[in-house]
Amino acid sequence: MNDIEVIRPGEDDEGPRAWCHVMYALHTFSAVTGLVSSAFIIAAFVTGWPSIIAVIINYVTRNRVRGTWLDSHWAWQLRTFWFSLVWIVVCWTLALTIIGIPFAIALALMAGVWVLYRMVRGWMTLFDRKALPRPGEA
Repeated sequence: MNDIEVIRPGEDDEGPRAWCHVMYALHTFSAVTGLVSSAFIIAAFVTGWPSIIAVIINYVTRNRVRGTWLDSHWAWQLRTFWFSLVWIVVCWTLALTIIGIPFAIALALMAGVWVLYRMVRGWMTLFDRKALPRPGEA
């Protein structure tokens, strides 16, 4: 029933690696859109169509890379997206009060820098054909 091809460690990984480049490009495009427009980076990253398409691609193709070094990139991108969504909710919650607005703006800016950092670090690590660290690893 499952006709998704799974790559094993040591097998050719060029197809999945190309998809990973596409996902990083889509996420980065969304983030940069927020950088050059009136939107916050993090808002454009979470709500932009390119990022949403990248998340869909990520979930559809992730079984193919399980157990390989590319799996860390799939997880890295998903964690970045979902944590960004959490930060947006926190920012909106802070912005509900007049006192919280400056904190919401500062948090949105810091989260935007964090998103850009994660996209750059992830993409550079992908170019080097290396895995990214997972939470709890030293």
